[in-house]
Amino acid sequence: MSANNVTTGRRKLRNRRKVRVAAGVRPRLSIFRSSKHIYAQLIDDTTGTTIAQVGSKKLSTEGTKTDAAAAVGKALAEAAVAKGVKQVAFDRGQFRYHGRVKALADAAREGGLDF
Repeated sequence: MSANNVTTGRRKLRNRRKVRVAAGVRPRLSIFRSSKHIYAQLIDDTTGTTIAQVGSKKLSTEGTKTDAAAAVGKALAEAAVAKGVKQVAFDRGQFRYHGRVKALADAAREGGLDF
């Protein structure tokens, strides 16, 4: 395993541990960002189930990857509000909070999620 994989894995686990402790009973909004797409899902850690999930691969979005991330955040917020979820804990994983991750988070906040 390369040193970069070890570092990002540690960062991901460290952030996830902090989010789980801080979240309490809130569902966790988990982000995965690949080179082309971005995916988000709401996870209930008490039961281990996924409440809602959205990915940019399924959405037909025009424009940049940042625009696609914002569309994913808005769609996830709509799905969460429809299922009665308003408060979530944001789990950015190993990714820094800027660019596409920030665009997704801002769009989810505008869509009605509180974190």
